[in-house]
Order: sequence, then structure tokens, then C-alpha cells
Amino acid sequence: MASISELLRAARQRLEGYSPTADVDARVLMAHCLNKPSSFLFTWPEHQPTEAEARQFQQWIARRVDGEPVAYLIGRREFYGHEFLVSPDTLIPRPDTELLVDMVLSHLDGNAPLRIADLGTGTGAVAVSLALARPDWTLLAVDMDAAIMDLAERNCHRLGAHNVQLLQSNWCEQLSGHFDAIVSNPPYVAEDDPHLEQGDVRFEPTTALASGPDGLEDIRLIITQAVPRLVPGGLLAFEHGYDQGEAVRALLEAGGLTAVASHRDMAGHERVTLGFRPGADHAH
Repeated sequence: MASISELLRAARQRLEGYSPTADVDARVLMAHCLNKPSSFLFTWPEHQPTEAEARQFQQWIARRVDGEPVAYLIGRREFYGHEFLVSPDTLIPRPDTELLVDMVLSHLDGNAPLRIADLGTGTGAVAVSLALARPDWTLLAVDMDAAIMDLAERNCHRLGAHNVQLLQSNWCEQLSGHFDAIVSNPPYVAEDDPHLEQGDVRFEPTTALASGPDGLEDIRLIITQAVPRLVPGGLLAFEHGYDQGEAVRALLEAGGLTAVASHRDMAGHERVTLGFRPGADHAH
């Protein structure tokens, strides 16, 4: 029987050239096969996994070599300090999207009982992260797919986000009442973008990624639907593509929003753009 260190070494060699994070991928998959924390791998490198554990590990490595994302293999992904269940029905939450959460938290009153909608919630990552950070807020997690809503609901329960409500709706169509903020990480890739055929993205649902010839169709539609549903002074915030900041600012301004601004992600790209419905005072 092979030891943990021997299996990891072989897996790293198989993954080299296929994954830029071969070492991390191998360790994450091994820890999940053993149902142990990653520290176990360092403490007991000579431990010999069972035949079944080793076989599962080899199968996962083979699927990773084919390009399948680690998050889909293990069914989990960390986001904003919380562990979310993921499935191939949804996008995998990405570190860039944490900026959307940061911007909403920094632009709104954390102590007021605000009402926020998260459109296209997917795993529920944005809605649940906001809900856990701001217990006085009420979050509405919106998605049009029943299987996705089921996953988002499981994440709410697992993480104890009791202030999240779920609504099946195509963007704002089923929303009632007014909101202090509407946020979204919608599809924003142009439908003929060659990146859709590369890397991990090939395994993710295209409907959650692509949006018309210029990637902005859903953002245009959401602006039209969302602005009338905001309270005066209400916030509308989007995540978008690294090169779409200028276009999204123009769309928000054309939609009548004020104090429109883009914020940069860790790589220095404009990644989140927001604006406010004119009316009441709001903090910037």
C-alpha cells in the first residue's frame, strides 16, 4: 500500500502541466478522500490510505487532469470565510466576488433593518455572506432555477443564515416592494468569447456565464427592472468583466443612477460598479 506522501508525489507529477495549482489540488483532494483536515497530511505523511480511499483519490486526480474543477469534485468551495456547497448547476464562487460583498457592506448602514436582493444567487454565496455579516438585514436570494434554489437553501441552513429568504424568479420579475439595495453577479461574458472553451470554465453552466454578443445583456435588463424597485437613495451594484467598467458605468448613468463608481479587484481590474437611485441622502 502506498503512503500519503507517495500518492501525493505521484499525483503532483500527473497534474503538472494540467493545473497551475497541482500541489494544492492534490492535497485538497487527498484530505477530502481521507475526511481529514489538511494538517493530517503533514503530520502523518507515512499513513497508508485504504484501497478504497486511494482508488477515489486516483479517480479524482484523473478527472482533474481532464480539467474538472476541484470544487465540483469535492462539492465545496470557501467564500468570504464560509464553506459553501457547490454543484455543476452553479458557478463556483470566486475570490473576485468577495469585492461585491465588501462594497455593499461598506456603502450601507450595518445597523438599520435594510432589505437587500441578490439576483442570480447561485450557491447563495453573496446573499449568505451579507446576511451573516449583517444580522439586522433581510436578504432575498433570487434565482430562476429550482435545482439552484435547493442548493442555496441548503447553504443557508448549513451556515445558519436565518435572515435569508429565497425566491424563484427571472431577475426582478417576481420581486414585490422596494429594496435598499439590489446586487448581482450576473452572466457577463460575450457568448462567442474563446475563454468559454478553456480551463475550469468548460465545466460550468454556460447560462451562468454568457450574456449576449457583448456580455452586457443581463446587466442592461437588470438595470431596467431594478431601478424602479429601489428606495430613493437605494444602491444597485454589479460584478462584471475586467474590461467592462466603463460600459457598465455608462449603463448605470443612462439608467438615471448617481454617484456611479467602479472598484478594483486584487488584480487591479475594475470588477464591481455601483450607483444610487436619486433621492434620499446616502453614504459613499
